[in-house]
Amino acid sequence: MNYSKVNNIVGWICFLIATLTYVLTLEPSASFWDCGEFIASAFRMQVVHQPGAPLFLMIQRFFSIFAAGDLTKIAYWMNVGSAVSSGATILFLFWTITALAKKTILKAGEELTTGKLISIMGAGAVGALAYTFSDSFWFSAVESEVYAQSSLFTAIVFWAILKWEAHADEPRADRWLLFIAYIMGLSIGIHLLNLLTIPALAFVYYFKRTDKATTSGIIKTLIVGILILAVIQYGIIQYLVSFGAYFDLFFVNTLGMGFGTGVLFFAILLIGALVWAIRYSIKHQKKLLNLGLISTVLIIFGYASFSMIIIRAKADPNLNNSAPKDAFSFLSYLNREQYGDRPLAYGPNYNSERTGVTEGKTIWRKGKDKYEVAGKKTDYEYNNNTLLPRMYSDDSRHASFYKEWMHLDDSKHPNVVDNVGFLASYQIGYMYMRYFFWNFVGRQNDEQGQGSGFEGEWISGIKPFDSWLRGDQSHLPPSTVDNKAYNRFFFLPLIMGIIGALWHFKRNQKDAGVVALLFFFTGIAIVLYLNQKPLEPRERDYAYVGSFYAFAIWIGLGALGIKEWLFKKLTPTAGAIGATVIGLLAAPVIMAEQGWDDHDRSTKLVPHDIALDYLQSCAPNAILFTYGDNDTYPLWYIQEVENVRPDVRIVNLSLFDTDWYINGLRQKQNESAPLPITMKPEQYVQGERDVMPYDDYKIAGSVELKNVVDLLLSNDESDKVPMQDGTKSNFLPTKNLKITVDPQQVISTGTVPAADASKITTTMDWKFNKGYVTKGTLAMFDILAHNNWKRPIYFASTVPSEQYNGLDKYLYSEGLALRLMPLKADTTASEDRPEQLNTPVLYNNVMTKFKWGNMKTAKYLDPQSSDDTFIFTNLFSSLTNSLIKEGKIDEAKKVVDKYYAVMPDRFFGIRTVVVKFYMAENLYKLGETARANDILEKSGDYINKELNYLADISQSKGLTGSQNIQTGLYYLDRMIKTSKAAGQNKLSDKLQKIFNNLEGRLSVFFPQQGPQQ
Repeated sequence: MNYSKVNNIVGWICFLIATLTYVLTLEPSASFWDCGEFIASAFRMQVVHQPGAPLFLMIQRFFSIFAAGDLTKIAYWMNVGSAVSSGATILFLFWTITALAKKTILKAGEELTTGKLISIMGAGAVGALAYTFSDSFWFSAVESEVYAQSSLFTAIVFWAILKWEAHADEPRADRWLLFIAYIMGLSIGIHLLNLLTIPALAFVYYFKRTDKATTSGIIKTLIVGILILAVIQYGIIQYLVSFGAYFDLFFVNTLGMGFGTGVLFFAILLIGALVWAIRYSIKHQKKLLNLGLISTVLIIFGYASFSMIIIRAKADPNLNNSAPKDAFSFLSYLNREQYGDRPLAYGPNYNSERTGVTEGKTIWRKGKDKYEVAGKKTDYEYNNNTLLPRMYSDDSRHASFYKEWMHLDDSKHPNVVDNVGFLASYQIGYMYMRYFFWNFVGRQNDEQGQGSGFEGEWISGIKPFDSWLRGDQSHLPPSTVDNKAYNRFFFLPLIMGIIGALWHFKRNQKDAGVVALLFFFTGIAIVLYLNQKPLEPRERDYAYVGSFYAFAIWIGLGALGIKEWLFKKLTPTAGAIGATVIGLLAAPVIMAEQGWDDHDRSTKLVPHDIALDYLQSCAPNAILFTYGDNDTYPLWYIQEVENVRPDVRIVNLSLFDTDWYINGLRQKQNESAPLPITMKPEQYVQGERDVMPYDDYKIAGSVELKNVVDLLLSNDESDKVPMQDGTKSNFLPTKNLKITVDPQQVISTGTVPAADASKITTTMDWKFNKGYVTKGTLAMFDILAHNNWKRPIYFASTVPSEQYNGLDKYLYSEGLALRLMPLKADTTASEDRPEQLNTPVLYNNVMTKFKWGNMKTAKYLDPQSSDDTFIFTNLFSSLTNSLIKEGKIDEAKKVVDKYYAVMPDRFFGIRTVVVKFYMAENLYKLGETARANDILEKSGDYINKELNYLADISQSKGLTGSQNIQTGLYYLDRMIKTSKAAGQNKLSDKLQKIFNNLEGRLSVFFPQQGPQQ
């Protein structure tokens, strides 16, 4: 059997193993974070968040065809699209490793022996399958996100450059380079990660075309590679569109022509210039110039997938992020201007003071007949600037983190040494290396890591080492040993990779250097470019999978190193088989065995069902305000794809400050009528009423909200106040607001049942909770002032309370959403549990409408899904408590039974103890003593194990987990009192002993108050 045939067969076997793995473990519906938005947008060809992923959407739309019209299977088949793309990545990784291995161990003209064939195939299988079961890649492979396809395009490009290298001396070999250029152009329509392979590709080209590499040649090649990367990243992706936009500005505003004529002229000019240049290169036999020009054309061809963004934006789909319909809005979309800037090479620290404002480029927006000035881009000037500012965020939480991490006092202005220290210790040492070790050493648990030492860390499984690194490992807590992400690889994959890298550098420095360059640019270079802030809302390991891909190449080559260094005395065939077996056991087998249970999302439906529950919490034709990704994107998915509750209008408050988003809300979407927004587009376009100050006019009493809206929308100069830049702005003259309520109107619209007419307040007054009014707040005021209770208004339960704009006391829970109701204040709500419930509606929702995402039976709940167990447990507890207060004991018991039927009987951190405690309180009230005792006993045992572990590691590593310690002791104290009050003295005494022991151990670190007898 010849080499090519074996290479293809084994490669496809690896593809099948990987694809089958991902299909078996993929999420059956939409996942959290961006997946819901991507699936909804791919299904209806809509516009996703900046900077877009049009080719990804088109490919996923193809996979949706296999659902055969079953809307509930659309997400599944798009997830299959990611699984197949990830399997194909493994296929090309295999071929890449075998190409590098064959090139290194088989010299030109040398016979391919059976031993060498097995060695090469074994290396490919070890490396490819190790990457198959790597933590970060596996996570992205089972959901509909861009990273699976991005990895595939990266793998194709790196494989293709080796293919070119193997055939470089043959006629027409440069077609492989043109293929690479086109693939890179296409990859821009998925993710920009692919471009980071360019410096490595440049060195493959240099080493092949140069007889003898020199230091100066290597430096020049590196510079050229980075320049090519910059030309594509900025020249083609950004400045090409920028030139088109400013051509259009000239043609429209100066020449008086129609929108788009300048772009068309620029396109013709560009095409003509490229055609002329290509003909010139052919005529004068300038091969390198010809190659560069045709490559540029092919990159632009691939990049043209972004035309889909403009085409679909003009169709005004429901999801039309940034509405990039014209040249300047499209340019802003590509530049990710919505997300702001961050300093990279030079800039301020977190405690630098603002000294002034620099006015930058003009911001243009499309007007009725021409482009209009929307304002100027401004940049703040600061004192105490530094090179490489890594500690730059002035957010108070970030500033506190910087100071604690780097041990800085309040008077210290960090210098370049401090910033480089933060880069090395946190951004690289903690955020990148932690992720790297997750993949190739082991993982402590799947909790969000914030640098505490007991959550989200890497760990090896070698107890003496882990004890030295993390503290005593002899009595690990449930949060680790019961966590399915407690993965121990015992350093074996890492050792395989190090062996492979050493062997590679010894046998072929050039190729090893290329892999090292790929490793650097897809890892550390991203760290430098992202300049990550601390306390991110989620782990960001997916950004660095390219470097893990490069390391997997060395894991594969490690099998060759083992054969050469350990099995010299065996026959070549036996040595090859032995090294392959060892390699498979040391990397992919142990990684698959340890990682399967925490990557198997095949039985959970939490994002799907919680989205359904959010919408089912709402009355017909409701307006639902959401805020974050995870309380918005799953809702977009289930509404846009599965057509669930198309009558509800979802309003994302994070996007509410943009004119394009308000425009969408003023249109009919699905079965939802336009929102009652009276503002005219010219009153809220970009640059108009972006932020309006509060200027206290000492007005007595509360002011009608309609009058406030009229004042904020007024164009009368006397209704405005002067600003520091010389302009005038509308303003808020008082924070005391009110809406006069017509009880009959409230009853007739079904907002409040007629039986509760006496509870209706005739004046809904509240105090606004901010010192300024944004465009989005004004739009919300507009809706509130003119809705007249015709459409129910809700806030998602996960919306931060400051986004309620002071309306807290009028919000009543009906499930996962809080309904705005004009009811008199409830003076009976306890300070401990102040939530207000619309109990009858909530009971109906919980007992008949809600679904629970298979939380009780799912094989694995990822951190975001397990977080929702807190929400649901609290919901059950609050409803039970309310029913008990109303004397509805039978209904309360039914709710308790429902809780036990659908909620998992396990702890997901100390927070679970908190919500379970309140359920135990209710159980005692219902006479369910055995169930209550069971909860408190298990809770006490959990707290005991968790806090004893924290005491152990705090003794060796210093105080850690102080918030968990304080929370655990506080609720343990309450559990003692509650069980004692219920006459459960035996349990109370047991909990008391636990408390006394913990208090004694932990009082060394900070004083604790003992329980009051």
